[in-house]
Amino acid sequence: MNKIFVSVLAAACLIAAVPARAEVKIGFVNSQRVLNDAPQATKAKKKIEKEFEKRDQDLQKVAKQLQAMQEALEKNSVTMAESDRHNKEREFSDMNRDFQRKQREFREDLNLRQNEEMAAIFERVNKVIKSIAESDKYDIILQEAVYASPRIDLTDRVIKALGDGGK
Repeated sequence: MNKIFVSVLAAACLIAAVPARAEVKIGFVNSQRVLNDAPQATKAKKKIEKEFEKRDQDLQKVAKQLQAMQEALEKNSVTMAESDRHNKEREFSDMNRDFQRKQREFREDLNLRQNEEMAAIFERVNKVIKSIAESDKYDIILQEAVYASPRIDLTDRVIKALGDGGK
């Protein structure tokens, strides 16, 4: 919400500062759509999935082991000796704690990698937008807006430029 207000305020200030007869050229880019449709974003998602696939499979395997262990404990706890039950519960608890730690580390690492890849993509996107702005003499190009007319929407052009090598 704050970004939108700042963008609208910046546009209003720009328009107010321009002499009455001058024309202001404004463009808009839907950054979410760029991230969804840009070839670099698709490539980054696949790269990250492949990079984290093994760890994800390992976590799923441990989750199944924990579930089987819990079911066995519930089923057999009545017939087990007290010391065996206590040992199995402790083993389950230790394994569960280790699983939760690995799961948390996995999420943190995944988020870090996603943020790294998105930062690189945003850098490319911003270069493309700046290039379009300079070549077509735009006064301002907004990336966040409540509403933008299709007439000023440059999103498809940015995505196409990214597909052409980001130039």
